[in-house]
Amino acid sequence: MSARRRTEMGVADGLANRMDCDLLVVGSGAAGLAAAVTAAHHGLRVVVAEKDALLGGTTAWSGGWIWAPCNPLARRAGISEDIDAPRRYLAEVLGNDFNAERVEAFLHAAPQMVTFFEEQTALRFESGTHIPDTYGHLDGAGNGGRSVIAAPYDGRKLGASLALLKPPLRETSFMGMTIQAGADLRAFMTMTRSPRAFAHVARRFRQHLIDLALHRRGLQLRNGSALVARLMRSALDLGVELRAGAPAEALLHDGGAVIGAVLRTAEGAIEVGAKQGVVLATGGFPHDHGRLAGLVPEATQQKTLATPSATGDGARLGEAAGGSVDGSLAAPLAYCPVSVVPYSDGSTGLFPHIIERGKPGIIGVLREGRRFCNEGEGYHDYVSAMLAAVPKGQEVASWLICSRSFQRRYGLGIARPRPLPVGPWIRSGYIKTGRTVPELAAACGIDRAGLERTLEEYNRHAVRGEDPAFGRGTTPYHRLQGDPSHQPNPCVAPITGGPFYAVKVVPGSFGTFAGLRTDGHARVITAAGEPIPGLYAAGADMASVMGGHYPAGGINLGPALTFGHIAGLHAAGRPIE
Repeated sequence: MSARRRTEMGVADGLANRMDCDLLVVGSGAAGLAAAVTAAHHGLRVVVAEKDALLGGTTAWSGGWIWAPCNPLARRAGISEDIDAPRRYLAEVLGNDFNAERVEAFLHAAPQMVTFFEEQTALRFESGTHIPDTYGHLDGAGNGGRSVIAAPYDGRKLGASLALLKPPLRETSFMGMTIQAGADLRAFMTMTRSPRAFAHVARRFRQHLIDLALHRRGLQLRNGSALVARLMRSALDLGVELRAGAPAEALLHDGGAVIGAVLRTAEGAIEVGAKQGVVLATGGFPHDHGRLAGLVPEATQQKTLATPSATGDGARLGEAAGGSVDGSLAAPLAYCPVSVVPYSDGSTGLFPHIIERGKPGIIGVLREGRRFCNEGEGYHDYVSAMLAAVPKGQEVASWLICSRSFQRRYGLGIARPRPLPVGPWIRSGYIKTGRTVPELAAACGIDRAGLERTLEEYNRHAVRGEDPAFGRGTTPYHRLQGDPSHQPNPCVAPITGGPFYAVKVVPGSFGTFAGLRTDGHARVITAAGEPIPGLYAAGADMASVMGGHYPAGGINLGPALTFGHIAGLHAAGRPIE
């Protein structure tokens, strides 16, 4: 029987074209491109098939941070630790969700992955030497050096392929210009208070305006845009074929082995033979609401920051080949609090609340006016606490409350700080205001007495820089999110002196943690634990090695790159050492 008749979805005769390669990668985010570049470097002919018309997936919209403990950049910065520390930390955070085989594979391969891309490709990194893990009080937690980010990149170096790179999100860029967490972001936040910061922002914005005039898009690529662009450049240099607008409809089999896939293109169906197999890296299933319905609360199903093309193709293909989706993780989604942004044309967007929650002078409250968590904890924890705190049957939502002076200094959601105007966001209804606390409560639909009690109690301690209710400012992670110029506690300040501002925040996600079961070689496995020959999964298509927990920033991209690298090595017959 021909391979053509052995597809899982019944695609049979009449295919328009046939092509062959060694490895077919389905998806063009960090995981897919990492697999492709690794395999191509080791001599394989690789095709990357992307469903979307543009490349980069959700990675291109991300902040770009990569958690990779014991990486060489940390060592060069004088941060030396062995693998046992992050292992102990993950054991503490993950608890019963700790999968020893996959955790060991990740921890051993992550530093080698960084070294490989640094030394052999166009990917260069900057180190997060001052970025701590989320739970600094736990055994093995790191206080810096475990994170890296792709170095900024000049988009012109992609040549004509720049047209294939997905542009950044409107909500997380400024007129299409990406701003990188760290020194770059601090400059934008303090430009009205620091001549040096103002000069930095002026230089960047001037170049951005030139790029818009000449190229109609920003070319100072940072964050996830820089990561994807550098991986694209590396893939092109190695002869990888990048095909956009080519979703995989079915897998091809020879006996029990996966040997390719059928792609649907504008020219018709193409049968792609892949001698060494297929890597599934389609971005998970955050937009597959039917599948999500059995895994997550209804409140989190519609608000995801993931690319719209992530509709679960990898999961369906993997299941059709004998794999199974692991939905038993601590959380099926990588949660993030978001606000719905109304635009003047009637459309809406989603803004992820990453930065301002940890600053001094803001709290989050529920409809009854009470606080429910440490606002400066990780974004995943904020949503988890909100889901747990809201009574069943009520809308799952909270309000971030601050004064106008806070907003002008730090921003509030998409309403950026001074010198950008806040008026348009007030007029649109995105930001609610009140000259007094009762007025603000009425504008938001928050219980007045409850909000007054909460602010009175919070302010009574905040004037001394204390937060006995939730302990803001007590870990390195909290303090990093705060304002070091504010003392005695960079994370705590009273909320006094109206007018007062608020923005409504609801549960959202970066994408799925739940995914296909895999082993330490990134091979898709059956429910019985047997690997399916020729079938790999990485990124959000594989069940997260973090078990549904969020121990540090970058725990989506770190494993995505690492297991993509592992898959590429294994397909090339060069398993990780």
